[in-house]
Amino acid sequence: MTHWFHRNPLKATAPISFNYYGMVTGPSASKICNELRSSRMRLLELFTDLSCNPEMMKNAADLYFSLLQGFINSPDESTQESKLRYIQNFKWTDTLQGQIPSVQQDAVFELISMGFNVALWYTKYASRLAGKENITEDEAKEVHRSLKIAAGIFKHLKESHIPKLITPVEKGRDLETRLIEAYIIQCQAEAQEVTIARAIELKHTPGLIAALAYETASFYQKADHTLSSLEPAYSAKWRKYLHLKMCFYTAYAYCYHGQTLLASDKCGEAIRSLQEAEKLYAKAEALCKDYGETKGPGPTVRPSGHLFFRKLGNQVKNTLEKCQRENGFIYFQKIPTDAPQLELKANYGLVEPVPFEFPPMSPHWTPETMAAFDLTKRPKDDSAKPKPEEEVKPVKEPDIKPQKDTGCYIS
Repeated sequence: MTHWFHRNPLKATAPISFNYYGMVTGPSASKICNELRSSRMRLLELFTDLSCNPEMMKNAADLYFSLLQGFINSPDESTQESKLRYIQNFKWTDTLQGQIPSVQQDAVFELISMGFNVALWYTKYASRLAGKENITEDEAKEVHRSLKIAAGIFKHLKESHIPKLITPVEKGRDLETRLIEAYIIQCQAEAQEVTIARAIELKHTPGLIAALAYETASFYQKADHTLSSLEPAYSAKWRKYLHLKMCFYTAYAYCYHGQTLLASDKCGEAIRSLQEAEKLYAKAEALCKDYGETKGPGPTVRPSGHLFFRKLGNQVKNTLEKCQRENGFIYFQKIPTDAPQLELKANYGLVEPVPFEFPPMSPHWTPETMAAFDLTKRPKDDSAKPKPEEEVKPVKEPDIKPQKDTGCYIS
């Protein structure tokens, strides 16, 4: 199995000490602050740790989020927000807009931003696993599940938490509807790529594979359209990826639809379908070149040299030649001027995000612990605010290069 996925950089953040001198009046509050600091640092370290797996990520994320809940909700089981929600400034960069950070004095902003990075980690984990040499069936399932989990996290943030922010989200930032929707759709589309690969491996009918490919292309088209009104300076590379995948999977759909037509003795229409696949494949190949030359966030690679790409080119060529041979010997059918309309609907294999919820508040938060934070003793020169010169350093992500492929192939 070999897939290639575009990935934007992780979000970077300023360190948070959770030191509230004067305000902390008891050991339970002091202990919570120490645990928040250490669990946040641990979670940030795991984002770039190649040995991290989904279980490690979930445990570390659940620990930090359960502790952070005390800064968002009151521990007395009322619906009131925590008195600590607005005591700390949080700085986060964006995946597209470089190192220009967004700053909000709101623990909900921290919950969303860290959750966003957890979702990004799942997509990067899936990408690393999908490009691995000799990937197993279980690993392919984990790629599929990781992408669905990421989609579920993005969806939950969009629907349940971003609307709670007091400060409106700036246009073009990660938490804006257009961007987060594009991330959701991309995760679904990439998970469907794994579904298509599995369907091919198990020799499902060409009709089902064509329908899945067509639905996947539609996902990529929708994601690209979602980003169409963003500033090209930082969205161009991402959009090139979405556009080339749309062309690629539409070519896939026409290729397998052609096989369905041939099996129904519609050889002329099959040839026209394969010709359309050939045209779209050539367009995707040109977009691969454009992608490699486009500046912007994301990896510098040559997707047209990747096995997943070359394999389809050979398949389109061989299937078209077969149809032309059979038409010349058996069918003698006229080739239509227009390509067949793809009105394909997959009844199986469509990907939905895995539902996600943040963990409940840590049992360490009690009304007594909350009472040990005395906001009347908050210093006037609020030390919780970051210093003006404090810089948000970019995340040093491991450079993952595709391993040599042995020909073990899905997609």
